[in-house]
Amino acid sequence: MELSWYALQSKPNKESQLLRGLEASGFEAWYPSYRVKPVNPRSRKIRPLFPRYLFVRIDLGEQPVSTFTWMANAIGLVSFGDVPAPVPDRLIEVIRERLREMTNVLGYAEEFKPGDRVRVTSGPFRDYEAVVDLRLSGVDRVRVLLDIMRGRSMAVQMDMKHLKRV
Repeated sequence: MELSWYALQSKPNKESQLLRGLEASGFEAWYPSYRVKPVNPRSRKIRPLFPRYLFVRIDLGEQPVSTFTWMANAIGLVSFGDVPAPVPDRLIEVIRERLREMTNVLGYAEEFKPGDRVRVTSGPFRDYEAVVDLRLSGVDRVRVLLDIMRGRSMAVQMDMKHLKRV
């Protein structure tokens, strides 16, 4: 057989511990997650893309399935019947690419803080200037005060990806 990716289910909130255990055992593993800047500073800063699931690259001809059933913090490989379902390499590549895109957008968006002057880059308010008022719940929305006419401002909620620092 050859190396293939498989989805591995973890126990609730044990994904990071399972990842460390897999890596310590010499397995190639990946936990798709992204960094956020939560409104509540005590909230988790890392969010899983697929809660309770990791990917592990193994050769099932060399590694018994029971290894992942009895591993600490693991429930087992995602299977159909008794046969673990391989995840195509192309799907893993697509997920990695989407995560990179999300990270780029979120990384750019996290730079904005209340009081920053920004310009709207797309949508009905394109080319308007605004001031960031506050960050909204979630990962990529803010309320901005648009300078509509003669110093009059209007509060508008929008995705940070549509803003550029002035």
